[in-house]
Amino acid sequence: MLYQIYETQRALLSPFSEFAYTSAKLYSHPLSPFSHSPLAPRVSAGLGLMHRLAKEYEKPEFNIHSVDIGGVEVAVQQRVALAKPFCRLLRFKRFTDNSPVLAQMKDQPTVLVVAPLSGHHSTLLRDTVRVLLRDHKVYITDWTDARMVPAEAGPFHLDDYVHYVQEFIRHVGPGVHVISVCQPTVPVLAAVSLMASHGEATPRTLTMMGGPIDARMSPTAVNNLAMNKPHSWFENNVIYRVPQNYPGMGRRVYPGFLQHSGFIAMNPDRHLKSHYDYFLDLVRGDGDNADSHREFYDEYNAVLDMPAEYYLDTIKTVFQDFALVNGTWKVGGDLVRPQDITGSALLTVEGDLDDISGAGQTRAAHGLCTGVAKAHQFHYDAKGAGHYGIFSGRRWRENVYPEVRRFIAMYDANPVVAAAPKRAARTPVAALARTTKSTTAKPVSTRRR
Repeated sequence: MLYQIYETQRALLSPFSEFAYTSAKLYSHPLSPFSHSPLAPRVSAGLGLMHRLAKEYEKPEFNIHSVDIGGVEVAVQQRVALAKPFCRLLRFKRFTDNSPVLAQMKDQPTVLVVAPLSGHHSTLLRDTVRVLLRDHKVYITDWTDARMVPAEAGPFHLDDYVHYVQEFIRHVGPGVHVISVCQPTVPVLAAVSLMASHGEATPRTLTMMGGPIDARMSPTAVNNLAMNKPHSWFENNVIYRVPQNYPGMGRRVYPGFLQHSGFIAMNPDRHLKSHYDYFLDLVRGDGDNADSHREFYDEYNAVLDMPAEYYLDTIKTVFQDFALVNGTWKVGGDLVRPQDITGSALLTVEGDLDDISGAGQTRAAHGLCTGVAKAHQFHYDAKGAGHYGIFSGRRWRENVYPEVRRFIAMYDANPVVAAAPKRAARTPVAALARTTKSTTAKPVSTRRR
């Protein structure tokens, strides 16, 4: 019933939002007589803020149409490489008539970015993709809003997520480098583990950023909620059916508007200050800061519904049973064994100010992937970076990305030799040191901490 109430409220606020938008223009347009009033800037700013607080936020576009490669502007076209009911695999295809740049692009590594299915759209990783495109061929998972998936498509479980990732890796090819951001670190590790257990080729590298591999380490407010409430509480309090005005009518989901309320509740003072600063920027006519605010919140306020089965599976498997780290997780009857991974190098990235995935949660992957030689395991702590800072913004571009780029380049040129004898486990890295520039991310021990 709550979902229907929300939809009714949204429908009632929609005309008010449009009225506020139109009125704001009336008090700010230079040809309008109202704009010459002494109070016009404040009235216009207030109405503009009301419009943004009341409006509905649609899924944003990536809007990546070009990228600079070696000083040459290269066109970028977004394509659907593979379509599934709950996800599209997107490829950002680059085009140029410059022969040297074209030859350079053909030799660049291929990267699959696995975006989170945790409330926001994959466009939240726009900056991740834009920066990666300078030196890589890039694919990304684009998860579908569950309310837009007809009920006839069936349920979507955490196991299905794992199978999707496996299918995407096979589609892109065995030479792929996989980057998982936040939530997908767990299903990606499971997907690659199962592929290794079955004797399939695994990605050349795995880069895991800010994810809850072991949510028991430095638990955050998000972790505590998932761990302290019984599983039945989530099923009874946050799961609702999609209303009839959407294609997914009747599907059980964790609604996006509830997730958004949770996001805001984590830092209410910060968001309140941000909106007040936006109001002041409009009054002062500071268009650059106002545009930055709009760009951020157009993305932040655009949320999607998650399939109920997937959400509840994740709560139980990742945050209550800790099935991955306890070695009890089975996908389709097969036990997930990260220790079977031998042919993929591993890099984990954490932000020291991350309030979503605490310190050590992602690094815990090294203690599970004991089949990967220590010489092929690296960890990087992004100083001063929060959760979003490790994959978006200045710290991502200036600090994290150079480490990721070097790591991928190292193993694209010299892949890990799978199932190497233990005595020779460190030999490949010695050869790499002579032929490539070593990453400054620190090697880590494979012992569990």
